[in-house]
Amino acid sequence: MNRIPISVEGFKRLEKELEDLKKERPAIIQAIKEAREEGDLRENAGYDAARERQGMLEARISHIESRMIRFEVIDIDTLQSDRAVFGATVTVEDVETEERKTYTLLGADEADHTKGTISIESPVGRALLGKQEGDEISVQVPKGRVDYEVISVSFLGTAGLK
Repeated sequence: MNRIPISVEGFKRLEKELEDLKKERPAIIQAIKEAREEGDLRENAGYDAARERQGMLEARISHIESRMIRFEVIDIDTLQSDRAVFGATVTVEDVETEERKTYTLLGADEADHTKGTISIESPVGRALLGKQEGDEISVQVPKGRVDYEVISVSFLGTAGLK
């Protein structure tokens, strides 16, 4: 079974989400019960909405539970290396435009590019793994092929997460 890296903070967030989702179950069951009591289910929008919400809730619960058993929880506050690995904060510069970007490499379950974190499974994340300052990578992104130079690799731990 493949292990999935996740930070301590990411794991705690998913545990909390799972707990909240499970607490929501009784309310959805009650909404379905009340909608059934209204009569004809073929034209009952409340019933359809409650059943759809129940399906989405159960799918999310199943997804989280199936991944939690595979998680390898990593304390990113303890990591150090001169190479880009899970938990590293990497600054890259577009060789053509000289635009700089900084990313913290995390797992897919906690990455959020709007917060400066990317998945180690993303094209840029995969290309950065194992690289160090001065290395160059070429990666296919939606706008085309981009060449980056690794400017720095650091470990800011949870302080580096926005």
